[in-house]
Amino acid sequence: MSTPSVPNERLLKFTDAIAEATAQEMSRDEKVFLFGLDVDDHIAIQGTTAGLLEKFGAKRVFGTPLSEDAMTGVAIGAAMAGYRPIHVHIRMDFMLLCMNQLINMAAKSHYVYNGEIKVPLVIRTMIGRSWGQGAQHSQALHSMFMHVPGLKVVAPSTAYDAKGTLAAAIRDDNPVIFMEHRMVCGLESIVPEGEYIVPLGKGRVMRKGADITIVGISHMVVESLRAADILAQSGISAEVIDPITLRPLDIDLIVESVKKTGNLLVVDNGWLNCGASAEIITQVMERIDSPIKFARMGYADSTCPTTRKLEDIFYPSSKTIAQKTLKVLGKNDMKIDWEKVEIHRAEIEAFKGPF
Repeated sequence: MSTPSVPNERLLKFTDAIAEATAQEMSRDEKVFLFGLDVDDHIAIQGTTAGLLEKFGAKRVFGTPLSEDAMTGVAIGAAMAGYRPIHVHIRMDFMLLCMNQLINMAAKSHYVYNGEIKVPLVIRTMIGRSWGQGAQHSQALHSMFMHVPGLKVVAPSTAYDAKGTLAAAIRDDNPVIFMEHRMVCGLESIVPEGEYIVPLGKGRVMRKGADITIVGISHMVVESLRAADILAQSGISAEVIDPITLRPLDIDLIVESVKKTGNLLVVDNGWLNCGASAEIITQVMERIDSPIKFARMGYADSTCPTTRKLEDIFYPSSKTIAQKTLKVLGKNDMKIDWEKVEIHRAEIEAFKGPF
């Protein structure tokens, strides 16, 4: 990671970037408020709400009962009334309890009421592995929400994009599902101090390459970049793309890359069946006439285990991504000492929970 080059830039953690974006948007617009389970707790949702209660007071930053459906209804009603609520769901798994509110109310009201009603709502939600979250606390259900017109789905992987897309989501007049992977919470990147926007619907080339396009989702961007480092040691040049926003998807960025490389690997942070990886590959194939080689990766087709050894099999890693890349390229016979390629554990060890 390079050091900041200008005075108003510095290294910032993903979680601190979330807190900073929230504070700046709440200062900018008094209609923005933050609520959800434990947002006012001393742990502050991994630090993402730190200092906000003290700065803005209990009328704009407050905790709620453990009632996802009812509290989501409050958020939607407030948004319809002209406010811009940020509603925190600590775990995406339990957003299943408010699907009717999100899909039948939040997503559809602007259309149903002929454009007279807006629902400027941000749902912040945490996903992903960490010290044995297991079957009911680790799920990433973004593909379900990607299916629904009227919802936007965002999954940043860097602190820079977290701050910029959260600001954009808060200012957006549509409901936005904002996904935060536990394993990127402690990762740092260079972030400007002032306000800025990363437009929703725009992806980013994280690493240029010529041999294959690897599209990662959320934390899988991080693992894909590590895989690209492994592959580079054997002379393979991988281009890594972070779509950042999953709906609307910056498909043109991905298509242009695949036209150049002729090969595509999509690495999802979810299951493969009816998932985001299938959607991305399909949209690419609909736009490219020439034949390409493609593959996808994601969770194992099972319920998430809790033990570390089984987690290592369940989730894609830089090692398995590199191996899959070689298979797509037809270079399985390349001599790489896979025993010496270890799964990166820095984020896993650093995450302290409890959420």
